[in-house]
Amino acid sequence: MTITRLKLEQFTAFESLDFGPSPGINVLVGTNGTGKTHIMKAIYAACDVSKTQGNFADKLVKVFLPYRGSLSRLVRRQSGGSGSKVTVSRGQRRLQISFDKPTERTAAKNIGGASAWMDDPVESTYIPVEETLANAPGFRSLYAQRDVHFEEIYADILDRAYKPALREPPSRDRRRLIAILRKAMEGSVIYSGEEFFLRNKHGRLEFSLLAEGIRKLGLLWLLIRNGTLPEGSVLFWDEPETNLNPKLFQSLIEILLELQRMGVQIFIATHDYVILKEFDLGLRNDDEITFHSLYRESESGEVACHSVRDYLNIRPNAIAETFTDFYDREMERSLSRIWRTLIEARSQARGRSPANAC
Repeated sequence: MTITRLKLEQFTAFESLDFGPSPGINVLVGTNGTGKTHIMKAIYAACDVSKTQGNFADKLVKVFLPYRGSLSRLVRRQSGGSGSKVTVSRGQRRLQISFDKPTERTAAKNIGGASAWMDDPVESTYIPVEETLANAPGFRSLYAQRDVHFEEIYADILDRAYKPALREPPSRDRRRLIAILRKAMEGSVIYSGEEFFLRNKHGRLEFSLLAEGIRKLGLLWLLIRNGTLPEGSVLFWDEPETNLNPKLFQSLIEILLELQRMGVQIFIATHDYVILKEFDLGLRNDDEITFHSLYRESESGEVACHSVRDYLNIRPNAIAETFTDFYDREMERSLSRIWRTLIEARSQARGRSPANAC
């Protein structure tokens, strides 16, 4: 069962948000500070505890890392009220938590629906903006033994990357995705001890020497190959375009669309125009995709969300607006140069200096 609803009340940047995701791909766009990452982290925390049977309040703290582990720091600061509520739904199953400003780490006022939620665990994976595999050796043991200031998403993604391959071979569709990634990376990924390598015709190249964009593709290669993204799972990816050459965007989006067709629900946050257009161009009629535009309302300043199925209907679309402005300024400069050239040519033809030209 996919995530069907997220409700946030007085939580971080949100006064009130009722978010209805697609069962397929959900693309979150918006300017900085409109809560794209916070939406994904809140849903991921709920998904993860369904698998680990952990405490939702604790997971929110570990994922968001509020000051001194105080859950109350996640209460919206500008709020006139005193409490927050987070509700995540999968059909009729619902996980809910509410907490007040004075509460501390595990002192959530109430947690609802935990039993039914835990009875139906869901596989989930969160890929952060920063690449992690190059710094993997020793990180998990350090994180387990010491109070290091890293969001738990970094330890979680390494746990998933280190999973060995499944006994049964990947399906034909997944083998095709693996082949696309192998071609893009010009090799395959292996690990020895806790260190990852790209293996190609020249031998083994440690991840610390690879371009960060290639490492990201390597992580996706591992997750597909080791069965971390089965049908019914949920993938969260924060700014997949970071440090990835735009030439590889088409292959990346093709893979994400195929995973959606295999039953993986996907949430991504992006600031990139090419990523949006690759989704728009790669869509088939039967694909499930929703674009969610997060923005601040002009009068209240509160964060709101406009969700549409068609890329052309995204309103507001800060990414497209920026590129339109870029195009307009480029055209203005080009036309200005042409005009100056014509004026100079006209002046020379009349035997006068450009300064005296009309």
